[in-house]
Amino acid sequence: MGGPKGIVFDVKEFALYDGPGIRTTVFMKGCPLRCSWCHNPEGLSKEPQMLLPKEGPPRLSGQAWDAGDLAGRLLKHRDFYQMSGGGVTFSGGEPLWQWPFVREVLDQLEGVHTAVETSGHVPDEVFDEAMKAFDLVMLDIKSVDDRTHRKFTGSGNARILSHARALCAGKTPFIIRLPLIPGVNDSLENMEAAAWFLKGAKQLVRVEMLPYHQAAGAKYGMAGVLFDPGFDTNRQPRAHSEPFKRLGIPVIVF
Repeated sequence: MGGPKGIVFDVKEFALYDGPGIRTTVFMKGCPLRCSWCHNPEGLSKEPQMLLPKEGPPRLSGQAWDAGDLAGRLLKHRDFYQMSGGGVTFSGGEPLWQWPFVREVLDQLEGVHTAVETSGHVPDEVFDEAMKAFDLVMLDIKSVDDRTHRKFTGSGNARILSHARALCAGKTPFIIRLPLIPGVNDSLENMEAAAWFLKGAKQLVRVEMLPYHQAAGAKYGMAGVLFDPGFDTNRQPRAHSEPFKRLGIPVIVF
């Protein structure tokens, strides 16, 4: 079949936390960031790779798909999406790193609610197209402070915050996701800065706080990636939701 192929490392059906309703989440391989808390290290590389678990046989992470084949699989549940208010979510990795493929799949999902979970660390033209193509954008903001963001993700946050501003000024419904990392970005100051940044955004559905998962480091050895988080993984992160509530911004702590 013609057209770009996509490298997918998982397709999760009956997902409950990746947008409204019950959804199918497609996990695309490859990410430009290197967040020290990443819970999908098998999604960092763009290429298929062998995972070597401590127990059990090796398994391949990453499979090449044609857009039509993937769309066909996703459309099998179209009636169920409509009944449950769900749909399809593209996640990763960074799904917009494979934008030509993702766009071709989207073109074949007529009548299905679509969402994307993105770091926002992608070219401006890609993000602009994605804002128009998806029904819902879920954007991560790791830290409003550039120095902190650079230290723990390997990159600055200027491009990400620029795309957050575009969402605040745009017409696409969006959710801001804040991963809560102990001692990194869970300060009251960071949450106050994020709340003021988002104040007045008409299409903001809510803010979601996602506490660091202490089991996240378990998959690093399988993927041949060194787990060196640089923060106390045993400390519980602090969820400062008050700054958002004071400004009338809906907030959920998972």
